[in-house]
Amino acid sequence: MSTPLDPEVAYRAASGRDPRFDGRFFLGVTTTGIYCRPSCPARKPLRRNAVFFPTAAAAVAAGFRACKRCRPDSLPGSRHWDASGDLAARAVRAIRDGVVDELGVAGLARRLAVSERHLHRVLVAEVGASPLQLNRTRRAHTARTLIEQTSLSLTDIAFAAGFGSVRQFNEVMLGEYGVPPSALRRPGAGAASGRAGALGPGDPASDAAPTVVLRLRHRAPYDAVAMRAFQRAHAVAGMDLIGDDGAFTTGVPAPHGTAVATVDWAAASADHLTVRIRPADIADLTGIVAKLRRWLDLDADPQLIAEVLGPDPIIGPLVAARPGLRVPGSLDGAVIAMLTVIGQAVSLKAAAVFAARLVAAFGTSVSDSGLHAFPTPQTVAGAGADALREIGLTGARAAALHALASALARGLELSPASDRAQARRELLALPGIGPWTADYIALRALGDPDAFAPGDLVLRKSLGARTEREASAIASAWSPWRGYAAMHLWTSSAYLP
Repeated sequence: MSTPLDPEVAYRAASGRDPRFDGRFFLGVTTTGIYCRPSCPARKPLRRNAVFFPTAAAAVAAGFRACKRCRPDSLPGSRHWDASGDLAARAVRAIRDGVVDELGVAGLARRLAVSERHLHRVLVAEVGASPLQLNRTRRAHTARTLIEQTSLSLTDIAFAAGFGSVRQFNEVMLGEYGVPPSALRRPGAGAASGRAGALGPGDPASDAAPTVVLRLRHRAPYDAVAMRAFQRAHAVAGMDLIGDDGAFTTGVPAPHGTAVATVDWAAASADHLTVRIRPADIADLTGIVAKLRRWLDLDADPQLIAEVLGPDPIIGPLVAARPGLRVPGSLDGAVIAMLTVIGQAVSLKAAAVFAARLVAAFGTSVSDSGLHAFPTPQTVAGAGADALREIGLTGARAAALHALASALARGLELSPASDRAQARRELLALPGIGPWTADYIALRALGDPDAFAPGDLVLRKSLGARTEREASAIASAWSPWRGYAAMHLWTSSAYLP
């Protein structure tokens, strides 16, 4: 995405129907008004009838509708944007995470410290669509998933996907897909979803909000074994629950209250993960799904990453052994940051004990699920360093956690929409937070795929590097996917930071 899309190169790629190009660009056919993914099995158009777009939203903005055969709208968002920290990339990530639904375009512009007009101009130039068009496409994609996979009424789906009215919902879906929403409903869809089906122990039968079962698609391969192991190793008693079948249940922050989500690892397949979600309010569902995708790293493009890391003599064999390894993200950047500080200089097991004590002392109950939400930065900051020492933290660690929570409460933002360089500077200015902590927070909370901690002892040992400078020099060849390289090195050494 950092270079202009070459139509001739794109046409040659589409002519070969190579699925590795799916998500990198979209093919529009001027004679039919349809846009496809490059691997679409339909007959390829003549060159003069083919136009190309960097995103699905750009294709829709130009008046094209999604192909019914190759379903280009079902593809995860392009991972190219995650390699960049510029304004357009930050805006796209923020829109993906629901900032426009929550704050509007004006609020998004304020968060990015630019004017609405400038934001509009940059996105149209870089992505091919305005902020409203990007958000409309996001809503439509979510709505189609709910239509095809759940038994929710179309009215519930309209509001769950973020539409302001049923009329707007109908108009957008007709514009995106060329058919009304009712025509997208598949026979028997949603048999496993609705108000029935428990999320796990402690989840009662309740009509307060529906339990929705969704299949979250990803690009194959996906190393579910490694992601599941990471979740289990980082589970916090009271906040997370591991079922007898290995299913992982946790809370997901949302505007109307914490939702309860379960990853059903037993139902994982080659192209999707199955999750069960019980939101406090159905209107939160779209944002919850976005957070789950980020947490499970479902939008990564393993082919794109392998093109950079595969030929490397150090990382290449590790990529070949685990081609679908992902980087665990976060459901809440502030929580990841506080957990990272809690875990400084102690074992993973000890960090889990301290975190569980903090949750027990200051966490809040999540409805009637039996789970507790991690305390907010305001709560931790208000508790004071003395109270934090009572959970077993050293004086220095308690002071660092209190300083971080205070900064978060004052407005320090740690999300994929953050200015990564600015966030790093603000973190390093806090007492008790060094480069390793800032790099790890960048990797998981900010979603920076190029974050790399050259001071990490395991990474340096794996690389045979004696100094941080030497480790950085070796890792420079892996940019912009150094975070994935680090994850491969950590996993190969059986170390889960």
